[in-house]
Amino acid sequence: MKIDLTETTSSKINQALVSARRAIGTPAIGMVLTLVIVTDEENAYDALKSAGDASREHPSRIIAVIKRVSRSPRARRDARLDAEVRVGSDAGTGETVVLRLHGELANHAQSVVLPLLLPDAPVVVWWPEDAPADAAKDPLGALAQRRITDGYSAERPLDELAVRAATYSPGDTDLSWTRITPWRSMLAAALDQQPAQVIGATVEGESDNPSCELLAMWLADRLGVPVERTLSGGPGLTAVRMETKNGVIVLDRADGSLATLSMQGQPDRAVALKRRDTAELLAEELRRLDPDNTYESAVKFGVEKLHAGGEVTATPVASAEEKTAEGGQKAPAAKKAPAKKAAAK
Repeated sequence: MKIDLTETTSSKINQALVSARRAIGTPAIGMVLTLVIVTDEENAYDALKSAGDASREHPSRIIAVIKRVSRSPRARRDARLDAEVRVGSDAGTGETVVLRLHGELANHAQSVVLPLLLPDAPVVVWWPEDAPADAAKDPLGALAQRRITDGYSAERPLDELAVRAATYSPGDTDLSWTRITPWRSMLAAALDQQPAQVIGATVEGESDNPSCELLAMWLADRLGVPVERTLSGGPGLTAVRMETKNGVIVLDRADGSLATLSMQGQPDRAVALKRRDTAELLAEELRRLDPDNTYESAVKFGVEKLHAGGEVTATPVASAEEKTAEGGQKAPAAKKAPAKKAAAK
């Protein structure tokens, strides 16, 4: 069921939601969170489809905020709110509200969204594209317990990682990090099966892919060893090699779906490691609402040393306050330092 509202208010949108639920015979609210999507017209369809698919696992009230850019000075002064309410089969397992903010109202989106949030339920804000530099200080981001960005969609993905490190606040996460969850799980399991000290590692993947850099920084941070970043033709992340005192552990995925795990003294094994779509990534992030300390440690580690073909070493990066004091300018790469942490078992 769809209801179109022109030149409306938040109060009228809430009334339309109640009326729509009664009309389809589901007056009770069975949703677990509010997902706010900040996007534009170009990306709204794909973002709403992914959110709708994720809502089958996490029934949600989905609020899409689309800021309409006005061309003329008169139009920019006029404030208008248009909305589309979707309930039932048109909204997955929850409710969807599409807000189009015109004119000056686009600068005050939080005042429109706040009355539409589910009472006593967590709030998650997702920017599929063009995330603010400091998500936690953004007016909409300040309403949320979790804030999801996607460095892969940025114009300069590797610089975006430095921004995320400098402005990190508890509750921030990035879909570039979510993409490597299966890789991290498989590598940790491989070390459990062959508990040997790791003395070095190599991460291979396409250029300008922040997931590859995050995996390299995670390995360097957790293992305390030099990690080399090499390039390949993709798709995405293609291989990780860990040098241990008992031999080499290799996780190789050349085709983007099926990987091969090779370890000294054991037969090669095929591992399902397909590239996941946005709906699966979003559903994974909605499973947890607490701060991701592992992501924080990884994204803050070695951001200044991100460059293809080089090494990520166990040298801490400057703090967020130091970066901010420098006006957001990128600091020179730190010199290589010896590993300080014990190898993961």
